[in-house]
Amino acid sequence: MAAPAFPTPKLIGDKVSYFSYTDRSAVRVVAFNAAREVAIMYSKRDRYYKLPGGGIDPGEQHEAAALREMQEETGALIKIRRHLGCVATTEEYRNKLHQMSYCYVADVVDDSGSPNLTTEEIRNGLVHLWLSVDEAKCRMAEAEPRTELADLYIKVRDSYLLEEATRQAEAGGA
Repeated sequence: MAAPAFPTPKLIGDKVSYFSYTDRSAVRVVAFNAAREVAIMYSKRDRYYKLPGGGIDPGEQHEAAALREMQEETGALIKIRRHLGCVATTEEYRNKLHQMSYCYVADVVDDSGSPNLTTEEIRNGLVHLWLSVDEAKCRMAEAEPRTELADLYIKVRDSYLLEEATRQAEAGGA
């Protein structure tokens, strides 16, 4: 079986030839609820917005990671729109990290659960919000994050992924 094809990644940051990078793969989710709103995460401490998602564990499939991360961060159960596949990717070089992020579109099946945040996420004041696509894009664009990581990487990455995912979701249907 052939490996899945992924969209050409948007490059964020510069690769420095003399660094030895740690590779990390991550998923991001653009999940729509019944009201056609999307979930976004807000960090109260660092004042930025991001998509639900996180690292892919060793041996874990992308879809399983997306389902796990969405449930951990929002409490929601989702169903990935498989016919769309991975709708966008980013490749980041920051500090000594090389991260590939893969974005998927999903629909909420059950949003009655509670988040199960890590200690660090709780310390950052991470909360999830359900917003219209336009409001989510606006808040991401207007945010003035307190850290370079959030401003130069997370904001750029997730604004791009949200734009690409919603464009493809509209074109590809439910």
